[in-house]
Amino acid sequence: MIAENLEIVRKRIRDACVRFGRRPEHVTLVGVTKTFGPERVREAMEAGLFDFGENYVQELNQKRMQVGDERARWHFIGHLQSNKVKYIAGFIHLIHSVDNERVAAEIQKHGLKIGRQIDVLIEVHTTDEATKFGVMPEATVELVKSISKYDHVRVRGLMTMGPFSDDPNDSRPSFRQLVDLKKRIDQEGIDGVAMEHLSMGMSHDFEVAIEEGATIVRIGTAIFGKRNAQLT
Repeated sequence: MIAENLEIVRKRIRDACVRFGRRPEHVTLVGVTKTFGPERVREAMEAGLFDFGENYVQELNQKRMQVGDERARWHFIGHLQSNKVKYIAGFIHLIHSVDNERVAAEIQKHGLKIGRQIDVLIEVHTTDEATKFGVMPEATVELVKSISKYDHVRVRGLMTMGPFSDDPNDSRPSFRQLVDLKKRIDQEGIDGVAMEHLSMGMSHDFEVAIEEGATIVRIGTAIFGKRNAQLT
């Protein structure tokens, strides 16, 4: 099932890129494995997927050990508390959800301790939904400037989530706002900062995200199926 679903999603990504004049290899697919067990991750790897996103540090660490395959690239996409940074600093491929300097300072501390530069994205709050995290758009440029002083934290782009909606086009304003912020930050020419990535788009709206410029899409249910409360 996962291999078939992956092929469908990859085709949709390819088709979206063709429609909007983009190259498919410029869009990274991250499979969101929250609540799915290690055997699902292994099945996805057998089908050629190696980027996986997790929302919770404890689940990420447990699953990484259970999978036991160094080819997997783990992305942290949930809200990150500063006291949890130490558990992922040594291996995380990309943290998508830095939204304050306190967390960035903790990443710097652990990156310095282990001699590793850690790549991060700044999460931006682009909807009016109080349940979502992220720095407000008007404060984003200053946060990026503040974080740029850390030599073991590398800002590599921005992340956002569109609104909860059945209509994918409702996400378009959020995605366009992220693109505008990327352009503003690029124009600032901040040392050590590279706006390489826009992480936006999930199972219900990733084609709209690709149209608007996403370089990373985070897809769970379209690949792994409906989530359960327990690991499966």
